[in-house]
Amino acid sequence: MTANPKTQLKKILTRHDVMALAFGAMIGWGWVVLSGEMIDKGGTLGSILAFVVGGLMAILVGLVYAELTSAIPRAGGELAFSFRALNPTLSWICGWFLCLAYVAITAFEAAALSTVIRYLFPDATFIKLYSVAGWDVDIVWIAVGIIGALFIGFVNYIGIRQSAIFQTIGVACIFLVGIALFLGSGFQGSNANMEPLFKGWSGFFAVVIMTPFMFIGFDVIPQTAEEMKIPAKAVGRLILFSVAMAATWYILVQLSVGRGLSAARHATAYLPTADAMGAVFNSDIAAKILILGGLAGILTSWNAFLIGASRLLFAMGRSKMIPPFFGRIHPEHRTPSNAIIFITALSATAPFFGRQVLVWIVDASGLATVIAYMFVVVSFIALRIKEPALERPYKIKNAKLVGTIAVLLVAFYICLYMPGSPSALIWPNEWIIILAWIVLGAVFILLMRGRFGDREEQAKFILGEQKASQRRKQ
Repeated sequence: MTANPKTQLKKILTRHDVMALAFGAMIGWGWVVLSGEMIDKGGTLGSILAFVVGGLMAILVGLVYAELTSAIPRAGGELAFSFRALNPTLSWICGWFLCLAYVAITAFEAAALSTVIRYLFPDATFIKLYSVAGWDVDIVWIAVGIIGALFIGFVNYIGIRQSAIFQTIGVACIFLVGIALFLGSGFQGSNANMEPLFKGWSGFFAVVIMTPFMFIGFDVIPQTAEEMKIPAKAVGRLILFSVAMAATWYILVQLSVGRGLSAARHATAYLPTADAMGAVFNSDIAAKILILGGLAGILTSWNAFLIGASRLLFAMGRSKMIPPFFGRIHPEHRTPSNAIIFITALSATAPFFGRQVLVWIVDASGLATVIAYMFVVVSFIALRIKEPALERPYKIKNAKLVGTIAVLLVAFYICLYMPGSPSALIWPNEWIIILAWIVLGAVFILLMRGRFGDREEQAKFILGEQKASQRRKQ
C-alpha cells in the first residue's frame, strides 16, 4: 500500500508544538472552577496530596505511553497499541471509550466558555429559555458556546499548523496569569486560611477521584504521532515532562487558593481561583485577569482535545472500525475534516443541555478514561512479553515493575467509580451515559459488520506498513 500524500496527515509538529499541545490540554478550566470544591472536600493539604497520588498515576501511565508512542507512532495512539498487543476487538473497545472521554471534554468546554461570560458580567440580565436539571439555560449561554465551537472547529479545519500556533499563544497566557497568582499568594496569602489542612480520608478520596479528569491530556500526544517531525525518543520525554509540569501546576494552584482565601470564602465562591487572585491583590481587576487566563485554558484544552478526538475518529474510520466517513482527509488542508466537523457539531449542541448534564457527562468520561488507560498498560505488558525485540526508541527501565504498579493504580481508580465507593458515579444519570455510549458502539459494530475488510489491510492502516509486516512475522 503506497503512501499517497493527498491522503496523509501533514508531518509538521515540533517539540515546542507538542509540549504546548499536551500542557494546554491538561490545564483547561478545572483549575479555575474546581479548586475551592477540592479544598472544601479534602482540605488544602488533602487536595495537594490527592494531586500527588493522581500525578503518580499519570506519570506511571505516562511512562507506558512514552515507550509505546516511540515504538508505534501512529495516529489513534491507544488504538494502535492495543491492536498490536491484544486484538482488533479489544482495540475497538479501547478506542471507543477514549472517544467518549475526548468528546465529553470538548462538549464541556463549550459550557465552560459560557461560564466565563457570567463571571465577567455578573450584573447582566440574560434571557432565560428553559431549565435542565436545575440549571437555567439562557440565550447568551447557548450563543457563546456555539460561537466558541465554530471558532475552534474552524481553526482545526484549516490546518494543524494554525492549531499549533493558537495553542502556543494560549499556553503563554496561562503561564503569565498563573505566575502572578502563585507569587501573589506566596507574598500576600496566609497559612491560617488553610485550616483545617486535612478533612479526613473520605474527603481525600473524593478529590482523588477528580484528578484523572484534570490530568487527561498528555495522551493527546500519541494521537498526533503521524504529524510530528521529531525523533521518536524525544516524544517519550515530552510526555513525561508535560505530566510533571501539570502536576506541579495543580499543586501550586491548590496551595495558592488555600492561602489566598479563607475556608468560608472559597466555600461560597463562584470561581474560587479568580476570587483568590482578587483577594491577594485586593483588586477585582486582578480576578478578571485570572479569568482571562482561565479562558485561555478553556481554548487550549478545547483545541487539543478536538485535535485528539478527530485523530482518533480518523484512525478508527480509516481502518473501517467505524464508518469510513470519519477517515477522510481534506485534500488541501490535510486535516481529518469530517471528524472535525462532527465533533464541532457535538460541541455546538452541548450548551443546550445546561451545565449539570455536562457535569454528568464529564464524570462518566472519567471512568471511560481510566478504562482506556487499563487497555494501554495491559498492552504495554503484553508487548514486552510477546515482542521483546520490538524497536523501542524510548525504553523504560524496570518495565515489569512499572507495568504492574500502573495496572494496580489504574484498577484502583476504576474501583473508585464503582457502586459502593464514596465517589461512585451517580445512578442513574451518569451510568445511563456509560450504557448509552456502549449501545451506540454496538450500533456502529452492527453497521460495520462485514465491512472491516481483510485484517492485514486493517493492520496496515492502524499500524503502518512496516509495523504491520513486523506483526505478521511474530
